[in-house]
Amino acid sequence: MVLAAAASVAAFAFLGADEPEKPSIDFTPQVDPPQPPPPEAADPPEPDDKPAGTLATGITERNASLLFAGGTRVVDPGLEPWRARVEELRPAYYRLSVDWSQLQPSPGRRASLAKREDGCNRGAAPCGAYAGIRDQLRAVATQQRRHGGWEVLVVLYGVPDWAARAGGGCERPDIGPRSRPITDEGMRGYRRLVRDLAALGESEGVPLRYWSPWNEPNQQFFISPQRASCDTTAPSLAPPIYARFVRAVRDELPRARLVLGEMAGVDGPTPRATGIAEFVRALPRDVVCAGTVWSQHAYAERTAVDAGLEGPVGQLTKALRRRACTRTKKIWVTETGVGGARAGSERDVTGGALRAGCRALHRQLRRWHRNPRVDAAFQYTVREDLAFPVGLADAGLTRGYPTFDLWKAWGLGDRQTDDPPPSIKACAR
Repeated sequence: MVLAAAASVAAFAFLGADEPEKPSIDFTPQVDPPQPPPPEAADPPEPDDKPAGTLATGITERNASLLFAGGTRVVDPGLEPWRARVEELRPAYYRLSVDWSQLQPSPGRRASLAKREDGCNRGAAPCGAYAGIRDQLRAVATQQRRHGGWEVLVVLYGVPDWAARAGGGCERPDIGPRSRPITDEGMRGYRRLVRDLAALGESEGVPLRYWSPWNEPNQQFFISPQRASCDTTAPSLAPPIYARFVRAVRDELPRARLVLGEMAGVDGPTPRATGIAEFVRALPRDVVCAGTVWSQHAYAERTAVDAGLEGPVGQLTKALRRRACTRTKKIWVTETGVGGARAGSERDVTGGALRAGCRALHRQLRRWHRNPRVDAAFQYTVREDLAFPVGLADAGLTRGYPTFDLWKAWGLGDRQTDDPPPSIKACAR
């Protein structure tokens, strides 16, 4: 991901390989003390003969001014029409992205969870200032009280400079500390961040039940280097690093429902990314068995054909079947959408292209609705992020795309097996 505080990485980001670089640090993984494994259990049955479950919807949107329920807060006039439209989406879940690197510049001070944000889109209006994570949770609380839903999934990422190890290995030259493995001092700060976030949720009346310990741990913009040398046969360094985050959240919040994976949909292994199956296979058993649900990022391509279980979700499904304790675990697609073909690309916003993209996303949602393993899909994002152009409205909030009406149709409640998915006519306009 381009190292921007305003967005999560799009799962389809290009991960190119440069010439191998000489490692400059010791790549012996830092590990926590050995953990007692969970008791052995008989292999559970395969889930394929189960009926399809629900397909709940979720959204990601950072600007709290777009998230308050109507009448609960005065909003910038340039945002108000879209604040009202966001309220129409009725998501079951809200994905709270926490960029730790922007909140705690030094270890001597706690993370600033009410840090003022101008609300602009990479400097562009309309804006609508808000008080960081505190206001995001206050906005969610207004929606929960009025409409229900809006269950929060906390997703953490971004290592502060003071908490990062030195660089080296198979890294791009533009990788910075926020992507690097965490130090022991950093891990102590991470644990305090988790406690502080949980306390803030409690004080704002928003229980934080679901936690994803680290975003896209299988690619370089969140854990780097992925390998000590630019050779796909070199073992991935990411799983033991990710395991530290998982164990920290599990220990600090014993009742938390862990959402594991949150993986980028890369075709791996590559020199700077860990394949989905490779990542799941390498996780220690106490970690791989700790999750309530697994998550995957998967974006729709408007030129793609119906590929069934192929693609990132299919790869994760197959990988989970190979671990005894994950064979029946449900999957959430915590980043999806349609638009620009790759991160940083321009989006074709002609009417025909927008409708074609909407239809492609609808086909993908229908596949997940039929899939007994997939329980939820999250749109990334509502307002178009210029670096990751898959939003439901343009960056200036002057027009909505057909995908907004599609998500609105899908979001009117969980889609049960006896509740057919909405018609593709939602993409017609």
